[in-house]
Amino acid sequence: MSNPQGPYQPVQPAAWPAQPTGQPGNPGEHGAPPLPGNPPQHGAPGQYGAPGQYSSEGPFGLPGQEPPAQSRRKLWTILGVVGGVLLLAVVGVLILVNIVNGATNHARGLADSFTKLVIAGDSSKAYDDYLDPALHEQLTKEDFIAGIKTLEMDSTCKTAYNEVKASTENGTKAADVAGLITCDGDKKIDLVYRFEGTDELKMINIKLKPQA
Repeated sequence: MSNPQGPYQPVQPAAWPAQPTGQPGNPGEHGAPPLPGNPPQHGAPGQYGAPGQYSSEGPFGLPGQEPPAQSRRKLWTILGVVGGVLLLAVVGVLILVNIVNGATNHARGLADSFTKLVIAGDSSKAYDDYLDPALHEQLTKEDFIAGIKTLEMDSTCKTAYNEVKASTENGTKAADVAGLITCDGDKKIDLVYRFEGTDELKMINIKLKPQA
């Protein structure tokens, strides 16, 4: 004997298992162990390396930009070396110019002092103080004094130097001086001197000749 069936009752689906509280995340978060073969990821996608560590490579191994500080240091180093070389070159030129100017002025001073003595008639002192002993052997003091007298120079004579050269070779200094002595009465006398020496310059050649 069959049991009578009651009214139709709809079947309720079974409840879906509840998710754990908290935000969904990757495996390994919220204390869950990471899945095998999937190590934890750090940083943005495409970047590799420890967080906060600088890498010279950009995303996906593309070349990145070098830190600008290193380039600036290299630039300042190069500029410093170039500036130092230029400074040394300038200092070297200045020293050379001073040496040349000093030797030229010294030669001019010797020539001027000698010429003033012979113009003033003090030829004996000029001979003793300025002529080199080698020139003494070629020109006696008597011949020198007599030759100066024939020029008939006096206090009206003035000297102008148009060429003064100084040089040094193998430790020997040399100076060449050329000029013109002009006296009243339109008298003109050419002069050419040459001085040489190691420590002290002495006259080794002299020319005093009236212009024709």
